[in-house]
Amino acid sequence: MTSPAAPPAATRAALEGRGRNLGLALLAFTITFWAWNLIAPLGVSYAEQIGLDATQQSLLVATPVIVGSLGRIVTGALTDRFGGRLMFTVLTAFSAIPVLLVMWAGDAGSYALLIVFGFLLGIAGTTFAVGIPFVNAWYDPTRRGFATGLFGAGMGGTALSAFFTPRFVQWFGYDATHWIIAIALLVVAAIVWLFMRDAPTWKPSTDKVLPKLAAASKLAVTWQMAFLYAITFGGFVAFSTYLPTYLHEVYTYDLADAGARTAGFAIAAVIARPLGGVLSDRIGPAKVLMISLAGTAVMAVVETFVPPPEIPAGASFVLMAGFLGLGTGAVFTWVAQKSPPERVGTVTGIVGAAGGLGGYFPPLVMGATYSATGNYVLGLLLLCVAALVALVFTIFLARRNPKENAPAA
Repeated sequence: MTSPAAPPAATRAALEGRGRNLGLALLAFTITFWAWNLIAPLGVSYAEQIGLDATQQSLLVATPVIVGSLGRIVTGALTDRFGGRLMFTVLTAFSAIPVLLVMWAGDAGSYALLIVFGFLLGIAGTTFAVGIPFVNAWYDPTRRGFATGLFGAGMGGTALSAFFTPRFVQWFGYDATHWIIAIALLVVAAIVWLFMRDAPTWKPSTDKVLPKLAAASKLAVTWQMAFLYAITFGGFVAFSTYLPTYLHEVYTYDLADAGARTAGFAIAAVIARPLGGVLSDRIGPAKVLMISLAGTAVMAVVETFVPPPEIPAGASFVLMAGFLGLGTGAVFTWVAQKSPPERVGTVTGIVGAAGGLGGYFPPLVMGATYSATGNYVLGLLLLCVAALVALVFTIFLARRNPKENAPAA
């Protein structure tokens, strides 16, 4: 009896390289998300030093989200053309520049420069639209929920930033903290260029960017997922950037303590995101989204009652983060499963932009409502309403197209 033939060398190499490339994409995404969220953990400090009110502080914290959101439309389309290896390298290295510019603006005590350079810092947030098509090309449809979910765990860079950035400032100083992040970005960019490879099955798309965007905009899945991602990932971004301010105002935590608790929130979402992808592979993304959105709505209402600090408050925020994380994993399982292979990057860019923009406006609303009412009840109730609307929309999609919302074959 003959033994089965060994897989071709090229196939073995591709399978071995799959995990390495997923890991490198996760590393680059994590460090760039740390940079993207560099201002938020220091928002309270900036407000005290420069004399900002709640609205100005929320605008400062939310500004990096703009480029990190809209820029994904372009980077997603460019990834379809140039590949993830080149795009990850360029964007990770370039992100070091606004990190140092933000440092200079902080030293100058200039609110205007912090806004301008914070806007440029958003470049670091565009790497999400690079990673999804890059990882998607390495995995077959039955494993893409797992792969994109694990890659998406790189949003834990916000947790690292929330926990370590204020502590780095305490340990090493304000300037040294920014130099550390800038150097880390350059080191990771070099590692990515040396060791990352695009999938053997990936082929560059030579279509022009505008026609690609027009084609992606005609796909129903693009706008369906853009709306749902604006709620799930937008909710995560909003809380991970504004939570240090929220905890300082509501529970009077100092900068380091608020950052540590915000890191816990982000870690819960990071853990839940791959779980959302795996569950979507098994039971379908629509069901996972229903669980996510219903849970988010309930926890938003719970937060309006201002649970006591530590365990009750901590548990409520961790549960909310978990529900939001499940939803983000489910949305991009849907994108990876249903988008045409040659359009994944472009669709990801549009959907990712919607998610980032979904995280831009809530901090502004929270700051404005707090300034007007002295509490965050109205802002939390608006989150509840948004989650319920998205829940109804998901149920509608699942009933209208049951085959499209089934688990991957």
